[in-house]
Formats: sequence, C-alpha cells, structure tokens
Amino acid sequence: MNVIRTAIAGVLVVEPRVFGDERGFFFESYNRRALEPHGIPGEFVQDNHSRSAKNVLRGLHYQIRQPQGKLVRVVSGEVYDVAVDIRRSSPTFGKWVGEILSADNKRMMWIPEGFAHGFLVLSDSAEFLYKTTDYWAPEHERSLLWNDPDLAIAWPLSGAPTLAAKDADAKRLSEAEVFP
Repeated sequence: MNVIRTAIAGVLVVEPRVFGDERGFFFESYNRRALEPHGIPGEFVQDNHSRSAKNVLRGLHYQIRQPQGKLVRVVSGEVYDVAVDIRRSSPTFGKWVGEILSADNKRMMWIPEGFAHGFLVLSDSAEFLYKTTDYWAPEHERSLLWNDPDLAIAWPLSGAPTLAAKDADAKRLSEAEVFP
C-alpha cells in the first residue's frame, strides 16, 4: 500500500495495490502490518456502511467523548471526503483537507481522533464504508456546520446539498465543543 501524507499531520490517504485483469481485480482494503507503521491503529471495533444519493452531504461529525478514528472508503460511486482538525492545541486547528474517494480510484482516507469528518456525494449515488476505533455514542456526537465561513471548505457542489436536520442545525467552529 502507498500511504500519502496530507497537509494536516495524521490525516492520510491510502492507495492500495490493485491487481487486475480481464476477470476483475483484487486488493487488500486493510492490512494491519502495512498500515500500523504509518499511525493507523491495528484495532477497529465497528464497521459502518451507508448509501447516499447525489448531493447528499453528511457531516461534519465527531464524538467529543469516545472519539473515533475512521478509515473510510467508497465501494460504489464517488464522494468528496473532508477532515477538519478540531484539536485546539494543534497548529492546524480549524484547517481542513479534502480528497475525492471513489470506487474507481479505490483510495481510502484515515481520519484520526480529534477531527470532524464529512462527505459530499458527487455521483448519482455512493456507498461509503468505514471502520472506527470506538463505538458510536449518540449522546457524545456533535456536528460542525458544513458551510461555516470560518472553515471555508471548498465543497464541489452542484446545487444545494441535501442535509440531515442535525447537519443543517450544526454549530460553527467558534461555538462548538472541541478537543483540547
């Protein structure tokens, strides 16, 4: 696997080695020995799978307690995936990175604990898989406003996004509960 560092320390893009021919393809979507040396932990406790329609924007989510590291990928379609550093003590606090993940490019992104995460569906639909380092805890879940002008995320929108109520009512970074 090829592991690529992003502009924010700890957020990584993973390119698996794909073996393909006229029959199809094969690749390792997770290999503990290959990823652990890069800071991606060896233990995940939950796998999640979502399907969303075009222009659905999910996020920016995080858990203030029981924080989750996430290894994310797309198995059908294409998304614009975003991680926002919400660790107040970090030199990149309030900065974000975005990456196109798709079934075609087979790229994955590692989002460590201490980050808010979200994605926008670019294709007609997308199926999104992710492993987490801790369990979902709805009582600790928080959302950052996807269009917070202080974050200025360059979402590649084609029209207004479709949002869940909790995402439409999310807090701006300046008002949000963040990590130390």
